[in-house]
Amino acid sequence: MHELLVLGGGTAGTMVANKLRRRLEPDLWCITVVDQDDEHHYQPGYLQVPFGTADPADVTRSRHAQIADGVRFVTGTIDVVDAERREVRLTDGTVLAYEQLVIATGTSPRPDATPGLTGELWQHSIHEFYTLAGATRLREALGRFGRGRLVVHITEMPIKCPVAPLEFTFLAEAWFRGRGQRDAVEITYVTPLSGAFTRPIAAERLGHLLDERKIHVETDFVVEHVDDELSALVSYDGRTIPFDLLVTVPLNMGADFVARSGLGDDLNYVPVDPETFLARGHDDIFAIGDASDIPTSKAGSVAHFAVDVFVDNFLEHIAGRPMTHAFDGHANCFVESGDGKALLIDFNYEVEPLPGRFPLPFLGPMTLLEETRINHLGKQAFPWIYWNVLLPGRPLPLPAAMSMAGKHAPHPTDPEEE
Repeated sequence: MHELLVLGGGTAGTMVANKLRRRLEPDLWCITVVDQDDEHHYQPGYLQVPFGTADPADVTRSRHAQIADGVRFVTGTIDVVDAERREVRLTDGTVLAYEQLVIATGTSPRPDATPGLTGELWQHSIHEFYTLAGATRLREALGRFGRGRLVVHITEMPIKCPVAPLEFTFLAEAWFRGRGQRDAVEITYVTPLSGAFTRPIAAERLGHLLDERKIHVETDFVVEHVDDELSALVSYDGRTIPFDLLVTVPLNMGADFVARSGLGDDLNYVPVDPETFLARGHDDIFAIGDASDIPTSKAGSVAHFAVDVFVDNFLEHIAGRPMTHAFDGHANCFVESGDGKALLIDFNYEVEPLPGRFPLPFLGPMTLLEETRINHLGKQAFPWIYWNVLLPGRPLPLPAAMSMAGKHAPHPTDPEEE
């Protein structure tokens, strides 16, 4: 019996197991998924919890219930991967052998990596929404906060769902406005990047959204430490940003066992071929989803498109044939902008977000790089799609490769650009 071991029962790991269970002969291949607990979280839902539009129970289901019949699920904490012996050891002493290994253990926030962040103000006037517990505490903090300086801060890239901090900022602005408190709340968006939107076309078309909402943007801010006494962020270049409520996105890192196993980079992400996800220097280890170092967004859409490519390649790989399918870095992200509207961006390794229609040329119904109600409704519908289509590994009528159909690159002489 051949052994396929999938480390991580999140979005990418669950889709890999479910899709391959349909494609691999059950009498020949045993598929095992390992995770530390039996709670599968719909992580985009974390963003709704602080504003009371989703409850913690709405974003949580059993992991094993999402995994196909015929796939073994093991609950345990991973200690180390022994690549020479083709074994994975768990902290309870369990040893799991593999013929092929897929690392899909994602990424997680590490607030303790920033000096002062987890000091006296942590979980009092400093909060995060990248965990369910953090998002729940933030809901309580927002309910108490109606006046002062709200700072939304990104520590460093890459982060899971890189548009989420901007979404939170837009939603917070609309939330305070709806409560009649907006004039009493000063909002600052702090980023280590050169702007809130870093790609030229997106920046040109969407930058006005922050100006119109009177959201100050502090760019190129690389935090050195948090000063508890001043209640302020302090950058390496000496800038100081005071806050009354800080909503931070801590440094994101991959799983610690990746480092212990000698498989990761400085942030514990597994270096892989960006087209096939095969780990560098290995012919029996893949990393997919947020666990890899591919140079695109760490987002659920990337996991979805990547798994579609991976499955066909994996079948060729175990048959001893060259992998002929190449992932292009396709990412597709909704950005809630408040007031029942959302943006939609679609891009890949080579092509920046462009205006146009999605998924059908001319018809849409969704519009790229533009606030619309239909984009918001599309995002609202996504949880059902996630639980009932994506996770079970059912086909979704969207190609894994990004299509240029319906998109156009604005030209300086176009009337839209004048």
